[in-house]
Amino acid sequence: MSAVRRSAVALLAVFALAACAQPVTGDQVDGQPAAAATDGVAREQLARRADLAPTPHATRLARPTQKPTTKATSPSNDAARLRTLPSTTKQVIVVKANGYGTSTGTLQAFAKQGNTWKPAFAAMPARLGTKGFKDSKVEGDLTTPTGVYSFGGTMYGIAANPGVKFGYHRLVENDWWNENPATAGYNSFFHGANPGGASEALWTVNPQYRYFAVINYNTPVKKATPPRGSGIFLHVMVPGHSTAGCVSLAESDLVKVLRWLDPAAKPRIVMAPAAELDRY
Repeated sequence: MSAVRRSAVALLAVFALAACAQPVTGDQVDGQPAAAATDGVAREQLARRADLAPTPHATRLARPTQKPTTKATSPSNDAARLRTLPSTTKQVIVVKANGYGTSTGTLQAFAKQGNTWKPAFAAMPARLGTKGFKDSKVEGDLTTPTGVYSFGGTMYGIAANPGVKFGYHRLVENDWWNENPATAGYNSFFHGANPGGASEALWTVNPQYRYFAVINYNTPVKKATPPRGSGIFLHVMVPGHSTAGCVSLAESDLVKVLRWLDPAAKPRIVMAPAAELDRY
């Protein structure tokens, strides 16, 4: 190789080495200007932060507040279900049955202590009219009227006074219960000649009328056609028999109830199917 050619090759090698050794300046990264690359990275990081960070004005939804639930308290007994008793009433008798068409039921007695009704006795088996309870009783239909009633001021009986707090009349001959709607004394006690109609000779009805209290149904009498009925008593039961519309108890139970009843307590008797007691 000539000297000229060797000089030229040596010069090119020097230029190549100089180019490879030239340091990278801060103006380029991966073939891009360094500033542009840095801005891209910053924007990418900001975008990622924006995806992760919560929206500045977003508000957390509040959970609806739940009001504490209160259970409705069930009445403690049948007397506590009653709503129409006079405020002065401190004794109540509840006569109930499983429905309208049955003549078998129970009698419960309650006394009011403060604002609470307390049982006076255990429940007693009772008999009703042959055709059970009826909301709109009429004369002679063999049903027991539903409703709330007071007691007559006098109790009656073939036997001597068993020690009641009410007035007491021991029955004698010609003592009647007037059940003749055509007379002025319809549905009341009468002493004298037979008032006619279906009137009852009280002194002869034994054992039912050994003792009885008068339930003030249709008292005073409301004129109606047909008549609304008469002679509804709380009296002695004939075992195995229903009544013509009265309520009957075993004699020992009846005497216990009659002695307990106190006119000063303004007693009431409620008669209805068990499911209907809330009406009263």
